[in-house]
Amino acid sequence: MKDKYMSLHHWVNDGFMALFFFTIGLEIKREVMGGELSSVKKAALPVMAAIGGMLIPAFIYILFTANNPDYSLGWGIPMATDIAFALGILALLGSRVNINLKIFLTALAIADDLGAILVIAIFYTDTINYLQIGIAFAAIIILIAGNRMGIRSTFFYGFIGLIGVWLAFIFSGIHATIAGVLIALTIPAKAKISETEFVSTLSKLVSQFGKEKINDSKLLTKEQAHLIGKIEMLSNDAHTPLQRLEHILHPISAFIVIPVFALFNAGVRIEGNIVTMIFHPVSLGIIAGLVLGKFLGISIFSHLIVKMKVAVLPEGVNFRDIYGVALLAGIGFTMSIFISDLAFSDQQLVQVAKVGIFTASIIAAVLGVIILTAGKDPGK
Repeated sequence: MKDKYMSLHHWVNDGFMALFFFTIGLEIKREVMGGELSSVKKAALPVMAAIGGMLIPAFIYILFTANNPDYSLGWGIPMATDIAFALGILALLGSRVNINLKIFLTALAIADDLGAILVIAIFYTDTINYLQIGIAFAAIIILIAGNRMGIRSTFFYGFIGLIGVWLAFIFSGIHATIAGVLIALTIPAKAKISETEFVSTLSKLVSQFGKEKINDSKLLTKEQAHLIGKIEMLSNDAHTPLQRLEHILHPISAFIVIPVFALFNAGVRIEGNIVTMIFHPVSLGIIAGLVLGKFLGISIFSHLIVKMKVAVLPEGVNFRDIYGVALLAGIGFTMSIFISDLAFSDQQLVQVAKVGIFTASIIAAVLGVIILTAGKDPGK
């Protein structure tokens, strides 16, 4: 046990990935409160597409590995979509992709991530220490109470979240990344002042600043510095802690957390024939699940929910676009690698799984780009 908790690899996975999931938690809360998941009509299509994109890949994987109980433990691997890589490819396609399609993929991937979080919490958890769980939820109640009382200090949420929630999850048996999402859901999502009050007060402060006598020195006058300080405080009151944290953490997650995680986890030790590893049942199950399963699951469930008139396609988006996104959703990479480390104790199986994940992600990316760009003018 000591070796486990002293392992750098362990702390990268439980620490850095908790920060990654904290950022995802902020995105989920934002989308639920005012984005593409804020109403049944808006959420129906991406959520149902995500459900299809989780169930069918898992089913297909089990078909390939049903004869070996050890292999079948990896059924959660092809359920996950790497939101960063999938959206990154869409961004590279630029104006050839409708903005509403990008929004759809974002909502789908966030719903997919929420599903992956639940799978990790329920199915990839060892022995549970209920005392530690009790401590964690007591800390969460404190955070919720702080939110209700109007506490906006990021230090308050960070300190109690780290000491009371994250550390308790570390020793509870439930994977600590879940703590990141739960803490994120307690972060205040309301501004301290209204938009009208912000605009009115800001106008007065700017007007006062403009009336100040211009200083010959490069330095501000005492009154100018005072007014700028007031403007900064006003801007802070007008910004929601949730969106401010998301803005700060998104580049950290994208450019530090994910690369460091990849550095520690993406390595594949090739022992034997690479072709043999690709055609291993675990690898084949992952490839079929991520490429074929994601495509079928997202496409079929999207058709069903639209045909039932519960949801409509986003403006400017057709089913060919949905097919392209369904393929891009087969890029598992970060999330799938993470789940493979939880699913298998045999490192050889972990390596085989990574080969399958890399292979599937490349195939899914290439096919998705082909579908989304074929016949479209690059200049439009």
